[in-house]
Amino acid sequence: MKYDFNKIEKKWQKKWEEDQIYKITRDESKTKYYCLEMFPYPSGKLHMGHVRNYSIGDVVARFKRMRGYNVLHPMGWDAFGLPAENAAIKHGIHPSKWTWENITNMKKQLKELGISYDWNREVASCHPDYYKWTQWFFLKFYEKGLAYKKKAPVNWCPSCATVLANEQVIDGECERCGTSVEKRELSQWFFKITDYADRLLQDLEKLPGWPEKVKTMQHNWIGKSEGVEIIFKAERTGDEIPVFTTRQDTVFGVTYIVFAPEHPLVIKLVQGTPYENQVKAFIKEIQKYNEKMRTSEETEKRGIFTGQYAINPINGERIPIWITNYVLMEYGTGAVMGVPAHDQRDFEFARKYGIPIRVVIQPEEEPLKEDNMTQAYAGDGIMVNSGPFNGLKNYEGLVKIADYMEEKGIGKRKVNYRLRDWLISRQRYWGAPIPIIYCDKCGTVPVPEKDLPVILPDNVEFNPRGVSPLIDCEEFLNTNCPVCGGPAKRETDTMDTFVCSSWYFLRFTSPHSSELPFKKEDVDYWMPVDQYIGGVEHAILHLMYARFFTKVLYDMGYVNTEEPFTNLLTQGMVIKEGAKMSKSKGNVVSPEEIVGKYGADTARLFILFASPPERDLDWSDQGVEGSFRFLNRVWRLVNEFIPWKFHKPDKVDYPNLPDAEKELLYLTNYVIKKVTEDIEERFNFNTAVSAIMELVNGINDNKDDISDSNKWIIGEAIENLIILLSPFVPHIAEELWEKIGKKGSVHLMDWPEWNEDALKRDEITIVIQINGKVRDKININSGAGEEEIKEKAFARDKVKNYVKNREIIKTIVVPKKLVNIVVK
Repeated sequence: MKYDFNKIEKKWQKKWEEDQIYKITRDESKTKYYCLEMFPYPSGKLHMGHVRNYSIGDVVARFKRMRGYNVLHPMGWDAFGLPAENAAIKHGIHPSKWTWENITNMKKQLKELGISYDWNREVASCHPDYYKWTQWFFLKFYEKGLAYKKKAPVNWCPSCATVLANEQVIDGECERCGTSVEKRELSQWFFKITDYADRLLQDLEKLPGWPEKVKTMQHNWIGKSEGVEIIFKAERTGDEIPVFTTRQDTVFGVTYIVFAPEHPLVIKLVQGTPYENQVKAFIKEIQKYNEKMRTSEETEKRGIFTGQYAINPINGERIPIWITNYVLMEYGTGAVMGVPAHDQRDFEFARKYGIPIRVVIQPEEEPLKEDNMTQAYAGDGIMVNSGPFNGLKNYEGLVKIADYMEEKGIGKRKVNYRLRDWLISRQRYWGAPIPIIYCDKCGTVPVPEKDLPVILPDNVEFNPRGVSPLIDCEEFLNTNCPVCGGPAKRETDTMDTFVCSSWYFLRFTSPHSSELPFKKEDVDYWMPVDQYIGGVEHAILHLMYARFFTKVLYDMGYVNTEEPFTNLLTQGMVIKEGAKMSKSKGNVVSPEEIVGKYGADTARLFILFASPPERDLDWSDQGVEGSFRFLNRVWRLVNEFIPWKFHKPDKVDYPNLPDAEKELLYLTNYVIKKVTEDIEERFNFNTAVSAIMELVNGINDNKDDISDSNKWIIGEAIENLIILLSPFVPHIAEELWEKIGKKGSVHLMDWPEWNEDALKRDEITIVIQINGKVRDKININSGAGEEEIKEKAFARDKVKNYVKNREIIKTIVVPKKLVNIVVK
């Protein structure tokens, strides 16, 4: 009988949907397990990266379900955002229509892959029932002072015609389209994530189930620095110039101070001076360059003297104020003290512009001389030229100078963070409207909760032009003030789509709740997510924001966990011919094409077998064909034994079973143990599949040598084979389970336990190789010596035939594993 994968897969997809076998409810009597893959943007078609992500999650969910857990495994759609709007502009179709058509198509594709989702819990972030609660969270953040609006320099993408959060700017370019990002001064909405910086950093220690790489990325992005904020003063105007440093031990070595071109004091300091015009011209030129270009190691360090001076509070020295291209307003205070003897960048700048260099930390082994220095010295040493602190070791000076500054009121200890508040407003159409109303009389007024959701209107022209398209929608824009009833206008910016994805995992616990975003009893039962699966590209943006949201909601009493994801798996990319699949490279493999030609089970099997999940997977057409051939072997093997009826005796005398029976029993139980541990402890799906392949080979090798009275051993091996295969290839497993006469779905069966008695071996199997190729194998007592192993190997008929009329060069015995006979 032919393996008709198309017929089989359609049959069981229909049956599973009719029987609702993956529908899940809260069950306090069972241990819960929440398995979640990052929900996708509905681009229209699945790619192989999706197939890999969801296949990994499905194996985990199916395995845990069969292990007795109450498994929540939902799916939804991260449906707002720029791609829908850009596609709508390009194709002349409304973003809503484009998005919902894509959702329909991708949902169909996911069902065709046989993923065990509970579709009753499906959510889409662009649906009013969902974004009502995104808006509700905004109001809660606003009440707590965690949402605020301010005028600030922001990242502007001229191509997308909208602002970007710092996290969406990669090396000075828009992370979505790659356009160089500009700076603009705009009034924008922010979430105060900096209030949670320390907790976000410290609680990384509570996540042993996360990859170290991801934790390091978040640690570096938060960028905690402990130091001192020193108050310099502008000589002419008396303005305070706060400067943050972690090297207060070098403050006596400051010979200049540098400002970012955007520093608010710059224009005031030079106004009306002979330096005003040239300074303004320099600033205008520097602002043409993005952050990446300004901070690159290759970029020439450029500066201009302002003609102004600052007073160093530690020693009263008068030091020049410069403006430079390498200092950014986004980091620290926008002003940096220049210590050329002990900072390489400062050293290069000072040498270029003839600024004095003063050594204040001498290495103990060989004293430094300013005139002879070829590079800065950043190591430890003894403090010199530092007034009352001379003779101290510099790490002692760090403490004593900080104490002195605080005592004198010229500086204070401070913790600084690289992390900046999260800019959430966007000047685009396809997003959740921000629930704020502006009234000339009452000011900024939040939309009352009873009036949520603020519906995104359909009749909008959404061509990007630098302002929100909602400005031109009169019926949306004009409203009445909830406080005084007078005429008012709505906020026309929409929320960053990352706001929507920062809480979707909570909505899955109560997807139909209408009174609150989720029911307390549901979220308390299901959260946190036990296993989260997605790409490492989300390490900073989504994962950081989701952690922040969860901590805020914990503080408000809405959830009982501070961390949303207990374990995180970041799967590698699917690549072909050494490069990431892309249309431009012409190396894209369509999941639809593979499923159409070989079936979903083959696609899943290859993608799970070809590589460990955390590594990149190199696509191989031969590998896909090999997976298909293997499933055909399984199909033929099981069908060969379908007519047989097996009866296992109540008691089995394991030690006295014949060799073939003993070998297959051992292999069956070994593979059960191996697959169980590979999935549960290591997520080594590739080695789990390899072990299952060993079992198939073992059944084929031993089936003819097993007596009729012990054929139950083959039956038991086949039953276990089908169950072990079921998380990986659910359709063929279900079909074969039915074919061997079993009632109920294989996916609702208990996972098999291995029998320790069957794993006890007096004998072991030794492989016999001739010139490195496997030619035979022998079973022998586990304590047999080298000579006994050789003797038994050479007594085998197959070996005799291979070595006949040949010279035996040498015989190598690897204890308990193999014999390799080298002949010529």
